[in-house]
This record gives sequence, structure tokens and C-alpha cells, in this order.
Amino acid sequence: MKRSEINAIMAEADAFIRSFGFVLPPFAYWTPEEMKSRRAEIDRLIEGRMGWDITDFGQGDFDKLGLFLFTLRNGRLDDLKRGTGMCYAEKLLISKQDQISPMHRHYLKAEDIINRGGATLAIELYGSAPDGSFDESAGGTVLCDGITRHFTPGEILTFAPGESVTLMPGDWHAFWGEGGDVLIGEVSTVNDDETDNWFRDPIGRFAAIDEDEAPTHLLVSDYASWLS
Repeated sequence: MKRSEINAIMAEADAFIRSFGFVLPPFAYWTPEEMKSRRAEIDRLIEGRMGWDITDFGQGDFDKLGLFLFTLRNGRLDDLKRGTGMCYAEKLLISKQDQISPMHRHYLKAEDIINRGGATLAIELYGSAPDGSFDESAGGTVLCDGITRHFTPGEILTFAPGESVTLMPGDWHAFWGEGGDVLIGEVSTVNDDETDNWFRDPIGRFAAIDEDEAPTHLLVSDYASWLS
């Protein structure tokens, strides 16, 4: 992805989020220079990879296969393993109309996916094979706003604003905005996007960046090179 495209997506996403009365935290608006100048204060922010995350999954067509994310807070895997402390995470996502977030599951993370506003959120679901791999013949069970719902293999569930689904680590899922763009909330156990995504098809989690202009704000995938 071109850095200019990423900068434009950030501005567009911020306006979309604000249209629902939600404002990102102050660190979202720091420039790269401000982050560098405050480096001594932000170890936990960097460790938790909190901040902007825009991906085309390495495929070069963000509008068809992509996702906007912003990690608002994130706990520690060590706390999750101990079962005490900050064991949770929270994100905002934007799924554009017909923009696919590809079929995947998580190894550890359980998550509530919430339609916070906009159009309809569509989620395609499969269960897992006994070894956890993708199984096109496997259905399963999810909770929709606390109510048990059984799904058949490949069933597409839809969620209006205010509705949600709870996905457990073995639930394979892909999602997109139906009829328009959707603001999505994600409340989960500790999030680790570097190791906890298992994609059905060989695909990258983060975008390769063409630095055609300076970044407005850093992506979480920039932290290692810009803030080391």
C-alpha cells in the first residue's frame, strides 16, 4: 500500500468514527516525531501494539480485501496465562461495503464482534476440524447477544447496529459490510496479531508500505523500525 493511501484512509476513518460520537484517544493524533519524543513514556503502548492498523493482507487491493483497525487497549499475554491482571483488549474496526476480511480463526483469542453503527455486518462462519484446521463441512454454535445460535457450514449471519456475536478461538470467520460501511467494536481477550491469526489461505497479516510520502501517524507495524 502507498503511504499516501494509508494517510487518506486514516483521515477518512477518523471522520467516520466521529460521526458516531466516538473519539479516538489522544495518542492516535501524535505525529511520528511526537511519538519519538515521548518514547520513554510509551513502552506499554508499543508492547501492546496499540494504535493504527490498516491492512490489505499483502494483496494490493484494499477496497476488496482489507480492514481498518485501531487497538484502543491491550493487556499482556503473561497476565492471560496467569488468569489475573489485564487479560482483555478492545479495538475499533471499519469494514467497508463488500470489503472482505478473509477467512481465519484465532489460536487463543475469544472476541465479541459488535456492530457499533452504519450498515449491516455480515459474518460467514465455519467450525473447525479436530486438529483446529478449516473444515468446509463443520458447523458450530455461537452466542448472539448472549443467545445460543447454531450455524451450518458457511452460513452467513447478519448483524444490525447494536447486535453482536461472540466468537471462540476455533470459530472460522470472514466478514464484510453489507449495504454500506460498518463501524465494528471488538472486545476480546489479549490480542496478539503477530502470532494469533490462522488464515485459511496463505496470506499476509500486514501491508507492505510504499513510502511515497511521510506518514501522518505511525501504524503499529511501523513501531519496530521507527521507534526502536
